[in-house]
Amino acid sequence: MTTPLYQVDAFADHVFEGNPAAVVPLESWLPDEVMQSLAAENNLAETAFFVPEGKGFHLRWFTPTVEADLCGHATLATSHVLYTHLGYDAPQISFQTRSGELIVKREGDKYAMDFPAAKAKPMPEPAGLADALGIKPRIYVRTPNVMVIFDSADEVRALKPDFAALKRIMTPFNAVLIASAEAEESSEFDFVSRVFAPAHGIDEDPVTGSSYCTSVPYWAKKLGKPDLVARQVSARGGTVWCTDAGERVIIRGRCADYLKGEFSL
Repeated sequence: MTTPLYQVDAFADHVFEGNPAAVVPLESWLPDEVMQSLAAENNLAETAFFVPEGKGFHLRWFTPTVEADLCGHATLATSHVLYTHLGYDAPQISFQTRSGELIVKREGDKYAMDFPAAKAKPMPEPAGLADALGIKPRIYVRTPNVMVIFDSADEVRALKPDFAALKRIMTPFNAVLIASAEAEESSEFDFVSRVFAPAHGIDEDPVTGSSYCTSVPYWAKKLGKPDLVARQVSARGGTVWCTDAGERVIIRGRCADYLKGEFSL
């Protein structure tokens, strides 16, 4: 059996930017262990698998080591594959996922994802986290993930975490770590971030759509405006256009094609 596979750079204006995701269209599910093995073979932050379901699709995401509850960049990449390569032409796509129904629409040259908002609450400093990061954050907050706030964007860019220590600290939380700060006044962006997920098999994720479920409500309240432009300042980098819509967050980005192939089992 041969199955098509696409690799797309999500939240990217051009290839080699943003976050690469593999996308695998299926007519019916492969065994879970096979999908997990394929994700490990791809060795990307996420591999997305989807099958037709009702008027939309059932979508699942796998890191190289675990199945994920929510993934933004692979959802963006899947939408791009459907609209650009598979002839999908409805105004919006409905995905059934572990995190409920996710709606994606085309907006000009961007895709807009409607995701659940995650309202952050203050939390105590996790023991050893500041040492693992090398720079002490100013604020610690918790949603399903952990977010730390720094005084400057330069501090976020300068982070060189001890990933072994970070994995030990974050594994009990079963969470990724979002490091964020307000962008410079001279910048075209409102805030910057980086995302570390060694507990999920990914030291640093290049651009993390799901993290904006946490960071957008925080920064929209902090900066006093619902529409924000964010930059994930990883080595690859990527731009995310966001809207705080109360209980939902609209997360927008562009995609760039990298490859189309097929695999045999």
